[in-house]
Amino acid sequence: MLLLLLATSTAAAQQGDGTDVQSAVHTFKPAKVSASPQRIQALQVPAGFQIRPLAEGLQNPRIIAVASDGKIYVSRRDQGDVLLLEDQNEDGTLDADPRTVFTRPGAHGLAIANGMLYVATVNDVYRAPIQPDGTLGKEERIINDLPDGGQHPNRTLAFGPDGMLYISVGSSCNACNETNPEHATLLRASPDGKTRSIFASGLRNTIGFAWDPATGELWGMDHGIDYLGNEQQPEELNRIAKGKQYGWPHIWGKGGENPQSTPPGQISKKQWAAMSEPMVLGYTAHAAPMQLAFYSGGQFPQEYRGDAFVTMRGSWNRKPASGYEVVRIRFQDGRPADIEPFVSGFLVDNGKAHIARPVGLAVTKGGALLVGDDANGVIYRVSYGEGSTSGAALTQVPDDVLLAQVSAGSGVPLALQRLGKVAGLRPTSPAFVTGQPLPTRFSAYHDDVSPPLAWEPVKNARSYVLLMEDPDAANVKPFVHWVAYNIPAQTQALAEGLPTDPKLLKPAGMLQGRK
Repeated sequence: MLLLLLATSTAAAQQGDGTDVQSAVHTFKPAKVSASPQRIQALQVPAGFQIRPLAEGLQNPRIIAVASDGKIYVSRRDQGDVLLLEDQNEDGTLDADPRTVFTRPGAHGLAIANGMLYVATVNDVYRAPIQPDGTLGKEERIINDLPDGGQHPNRTLAFGPDGMLYISVGSSCNACNETNPEHATLLRASPDGKTRSIFASGLRNTIGFAWDPATGELWGMDHGIDYLGNEQQPEELNRIAKGKQYGWPHIWGKGGENPQSTPPGQISKKQWAAMSEPMVLGYTAHAAPMQLAFYSGGQFPQEYRGDAFVTMRGSWNRKPASGYEVVRIRFQDGRPADIEPFVSGFLVDNGKAHIARPVGLAVTKGGALLVGDDANGVIYRVSYGEGSTSGAALTQVPDDVLLAQVSAGSGVPLALQRLGKVAGLRPTSPAFVTGQPLPTRFSAYHDDVSPPLAWEPVKNARSYVLLMEDPDAANVKPFVHWVAYNIPAQTQALAEGLPTDPKLLKPAGMLQGRK
């Protein structure tokens, strides 16, 4: 049975404290345009570097993790899966088409340790052994109660030098007093997930964090508060230490006060500031920092060794737009000295449009830098030196035909329209037996995933409709749990663990809902 659970939260009342601040707020979302070869060729990198696509047509790649043997893992939150990519000879050409190795709705954060791949969704963390060919063995859910998502549902993972698993949990809101103390934090958990604690707090949304291999210090880029104007709040680079608080939601930067908020328990903002660690460096407001990686390879020039890189996904709350780039954090004697652009040109048409929103970032075994774009579905490879160019990229399978049937529809589930006489189906599933209870992983009280289903094709079918109903419900008979419609006629199966979004990208154009 599928259940829909709704959660509510309360916030402290805003107290009168004399605040009188006016902010100029601009909502500006540059349009997405295609990443044509000409536009890719126009991307800017420092002298001696090349940037070329390693893979295209991946739809919405998010986080990237590279194993010690060079295998590349890429999460796709919107598709609800993890892909395996390989370029073992580092020639910039994939050895084979990407393979799906993990499927769970909302799959996002990735980490590799102890011979296992760890994957985070909004509420859960899974791990699975990595097989010699890069595929995964049986997965195990080790955490099932991370805070609900809210405004920032994208959990990220990393293993620290201490062998512990660190989990970033963003805030549920722009600026509020959270009721769940694990929101807006960095958590520290045992590798088996059985114990965890709050490592640092007051971090609005630190998606990118990593340890300096030279000093062992932990650094993270935090997303600034929205609606404070074009120039505020700067994106924060913080040195994150155990037990420290980092200002959000009341203090930003180096003592800046958020006029929108009121600290709990009659604490003044000055007192909150005294309890908080100031940022070390700031970067242009609303640039949206994503994955962060220290350069650990040997391919880039010596001056880049020990520096860090951060993907900036790009703003929506600022004009002119900020972000849409990869930046370099220069370190000197273990301390960050400056943040500067490294890859730019993803903003095009005088800043009115973009060809990429960079998210994923990782260093390959051979020392190249991978940059994932979750807008046009490209993974770029940045290399240095002669001959370090990418080869042919994957070709995206066009889905215009499949999407056309969705746009041409009325928006009403086909099962509820008067279709007349239509062919019926008998779906089958390898996951359960007729007349027997559903396995517990399909229950909302366990993994809460949809079951795998398959069917024989129907001749001349234009699309399929699937209803899951309970004929024995106490009140409404039958009670409809799930409706899936506009399933492309070429589709003959649905994978286990489909995302819960109203419209899916795989199968392309499928729409769904629950009564």
